[in-house]
Amino acid sequence: MTHMTRDGEPPILLPEPERFRVLGVPVSAIDMAQALAHIDLLTRQKRNERGSYVCVRDVNGVIECQRDARLRTIHEQAALVTPDGMPMVWLGKRAGFDHIDRVYGPDLMLAVCAVSEERGYRHFLYGGGEGVVGLLRDRLERRFDGLAIVGTHTPPFRRLSSAERRAVAAEINASGANIVWVGLGSPKQEHWMAEMAPLLPGKVLIGVGAAFDFHAGLKRQAPRWVQRRGMEWAFRLATEPRRLWRRYLFNNTRFIWLLGAEWLRGARDRRLGASAPSRSTS
Repeated sequence: MTHMTRDGEPPILLPEPERFRVLGVPVSAIDMAQALAHIDLLTRQKRNERGSYVCVRDVNGVIECQRDARLRTIHEQAALVTPDGMPMVWLGKRAGFDHIDRVYGPDLMLAVCAVSEERGYRHFLYGGGEGVVGLLRDRLERRFDGLAIVGTHTPPFRRLSSAERRAVAAEINASGANIVWVGLGSPKQEHWMAEMAPLLPGKVLIGVGAAFDFHAGLKRQAPRWVQRRGMEWAFRLATEPRRLWRRYLFNNTRFIWLLGAEWLRGARDRRLGASAPSRSTS
């Protein structure tokens, strides 16, 4: 990955983590340690002309990309697309990446905060409903000694105007933050990060969705054993059935159907003697 710098300096070259594709959507074949190392490299590129952004990807997001070509392009241009859901991990291992492990948005947020004082990270919290970022800030600062949260912003529940985007960018740039946590929910947060990255040079934007509510103490997380079995969707459905039933009924079903159709196409191509694409999930 090449990042251009100002003042005629040579471009900064970052190692590009290997990727595989899930229904055409790129996913970085990484574990948590690799995610932390790459984010650290990104925070050091302070003279970049534009910011970088990190998407955390689950089944729901992959299906949204089937409907939204722009969203798929956003994932193609992301610095990282972490395997947020266990199905991404299983498919990554099936594609030959034995080291891959889950890089779950809420866990990633805590892991980055844990090393922030040592590495000099300064954080900005953007998103959440009314009062959420205040609660989140208080709880994170109590949990991590020396954590530098230098700004927060709760946006309205609508698309920002151009003037509002410029004002938010000015606020974030003036804060001195180098990591911006975005909790708008998917796919809204991915669109926001892609729009804002050109206005936030040197910043690393990380979209973590429900992590804001989880770490603010407003919603319960699934037990770890439920998460590792890929059943977090069932736990969340049980806790928020009215809000989430359509997402999980239709998107999970469509994901399984599309994966099956992709596998059948691959099996047919192999029978006909065609070579299967490398690093695919078919």
